[in-house]
Amino acid sequence: MSVTGIALILFLTFHCAMNIVALFSGEAYNMICELLGANWYAVVATLGLAALAVIHIVFAFILTAQNRTARGKERYAVTDKPEKVEWASQNMLVLGIIILLGLLLHLFNFWYNMMFAEIMGFTAGHLPSDGFAFIIDTFGNPIYAVLYVIWICAIWFHLTHGFWSAMQTLGISGKIWFNRWRVIGFIYVTLLMLGFLVVVLAFAFKCAPSLYCYAGGC
Repeated sequence: MSVTGIALILFLTFHCAMNIVALFSGEAYNMICELLGANWYAVVATLGLAALAVIHIVFAFILTAQNRTARGKERYAVTDKPEKVEWASQNMLVLGIIILLGLLLHLFNFWYNMMFAEIMGFTAGHLPSDGFAFIIDTFGNPIYAVLYVIWICAIWFHLTHGFWSAMQTLGISGKIWFNRWRVIGFIYVTLLMLGFLVVVLAFAFKCAPSLYCYAGGC
């Protein structure tokens, strides 16, 4: 679960960098979308990413079930929250379910209309390679914008705990590095999620410079 989690964080880093391009140039963003598209390497990467996500989710349920079994009938004997235990660490499964629901929405808004549409040979309002148009439509919808903000917040809570927890699980977090990984993880994940959040809000409030260029103003 730790290995797949780190791999997914690396993917999110790439995805965030790609999204930030959309803030400055719709044309450049669409070039990236076209480069990826439904090419064999993009399809293979998508299948690999899907496998990572499935493994991560399955192990989340397995570990949760094992923890409950280990506690036995006495798991409710103490109801007070332990000191120095993060809220996220006690609600990782709940956060994971929220993230999964957000992922399904995201796949519907983008992957289904882009890569899947290109593979199946249909269009859903825009050309499959016109990812910028789908960003405008999706984040320009107030309901979707709010749902994405909630989704990003849930991912932030999940990753701020998951980052240092993964390092600890892999055995590279000793007494000295434990607190360091927590700080590094907090800063890294916060900057990463801010990148996603800025994109959503910029298009929700129509203040991205690339929107003006896309409309023919540049």
